[in-house]
Amino acid sequence: MSIDFSDSGGFETEEPLVTTTLTRDDENEGSLRPKSLTEYIGQKKAKENLSIFIQAAKLRGESLDHVLLHGPPGLGKTTLSGIIANEMGVNIRITSGPAIEKPGDLAALLTNLAENDILFVDEIHRLNRSVEEILYPAMEDFAIDIIIGKGPSANSIRLDLPRFTLIGATTRAGQLSAPLRDRFGVTLRLELYTPEELSLIVRRSAGILEVPIEEEGAMEIARRSRGTPRIANRMLRRVRDFAQVIAGGVITREVADRALSALEVDYLGLDAIDRRMLASIIEHYGGGPVGLETLAATINEEAVTLEDVYEPYLMQMGFLTRTPRGRCVTRRAYEHLGLQVPGSLTGGLDQLSL
Repeated sequence: MSIDFSDSGGFETEEPLVTTTLTRDDENEGSLRPKSLTEYIGQKKAKENLSIFIQAAKLRGESLDHVLLHGPPGLGKTTLSGIIANEMGVNIRITSGPAIEKPGDLAALLTNLAENDILFVDEIHRLNRSVEEILYPAMEDFAIDIIIGKGPSANSIRLDLPRFTLIGATTRAGQLSAPLRDRFGVTLRLELYTPEELSLIVRRSAGILEVPIEEEGAMEIARRSRGTPRIANRMLRRVRDFAQVIAGGVITREVADRALSALEVDYLGLDAIDRRMLASIIEHYGGGPVGLETLAATINEEAVTLEDVYEPYLMQMGFLTRTPRGRCVTRRAYEHLGLQVPGSLTGGLDQLSL
C-alpha cells in the first residue's frame, strides 16, 4: 500500500507529546484508565504487593495503610490511586500539593472524608511546610489540632478524624521531608514500561477508542513512547488522526512510522527537544560537561522540565551522563545524531568527567 504523507500541514501539534503536565489531548484520559488491578497492565511487582495489602485490609475491615507512589510522570500514579479506591470499595478525593495553600484547606478536606475513604495528593513534595505539619498527626493519630484565636486567648482544639488512607504521588521522592516520608506504610516505585507492555496498553486504548490497529502498528507506537503510557496514548490519538484522514482509518506499522516521523518523534522515541539538548551540548560545550541551568537557558526550556522529563530517558538510553561538573553526552549520542565521534570517545568508552 502506497501512502502519501507529503501534504500533512494540517497535523501541526500545538502542544508537545512529552510534557510533565496533562494537556488538552488528555481531557478524555479518564475513559482509557483501567478500573481494577486485573485490567492494569505492567508494574507487576507493585501490583502484586498492592493486591496483598488491599486484601489484608479488607479482611480486617480496616483502612489501607498510607501509600506513597513515586516515579517519572505519566506512569499511572493517579490511575493506580483510583484502582485502589475501587478495590477497597471507598470514595476518593483528589487534590494536589500546590492547591492546599493553608492548614484550613487541608482541615476542610480531612473532616469531609468518610470512614476508610482515600485522599489522593498529587505532587505531594510541593506541600506547604505549615500544611505538612498538620498532616503528621492526621496520618498517625487520625486527629488534627486547630488553633482558635490569637495571642494569650488562643486555644487549641483537637478534632478526631475518620480513619482514612492518604495516597501521595510524587516525581521527586528525594524532596519529601523525612518525617513525612516515614509516615507512609506502603512505598511503591513505578518503573518505565517495556515496549511489549506498552503495546498491550495501546491495543487496549485503541479498542476503547474504536480505532482499528494492527499488532505491528501498536508496537511501533509503543517503541517510541519512552516507556510511558500517557505518551503512548497521546501518540495513539495523533496517529489515529493521520490514519483516518490519509490511510483509510487502520493504523499499520507504516502509518504509525510516517505519522510519528512527521511529528518529529524518531525511531527511539526522541523528540525535537531531546535532540536539541544533545546537539547543544555537543555544538556549544564540546560534548560537556555543562550545568543544567546553563543548558536550559541555551535551548530555552525550564531546567525542571529537562531534569524530570527528558534527562531520565536520555540517561536510560545511554545518550547522557551526569557528572559532578555537569551533563555530558556519550558516544551513542554522536552516532544517533549522525555526527563524527571525537577521538576521545572512539575507543568505545563514553565520555566521563574526571
